[in-house]
Amino acid sequence: QVQLVESGGDLVQPGGSLRLSCAASASILSVSAMDWYRQAPGKQRELVAYVTNGGSTSYADSVKGRFTISRDIPTNTVHLQMNSLKPEDMAVYLCHTTSWSGVNYWGRGTQVTVSS
Repeated sequence: QVQLVESGGDLVQPGGSLRLSCAASASILSVSAMDWYRQAPGKQRELVAYVTNGGSTSYADSVKGRFTISRDIPTNTVHLQMNSLKPEDMAVYLCHTTSWSGVNYWGRGTQVTVSS
């Protein structure tokens, strides 16, 4: 069982920055990848970025060049640095992982509001 706890969501003006964190209760090297998703009202859940067990990263086209996913292995924490935020980035951001046996784990999410 893996528990994921997100933090860092806030209200920010367009063009601003936020850093989200996801703390895992187990070693992040014990799962295949750590992901950030987001869910906006009335929209499908969207994969924003992920970092694999081996350290490779990938991003949705909508956030490339603005968001950076990173991990702190000793603390089992994954971060999402979000720069140049836009109103369309506003959503609940959720941390997710899948165990090697295929079990999905989700955090409760953290709200990001982008508004002037």
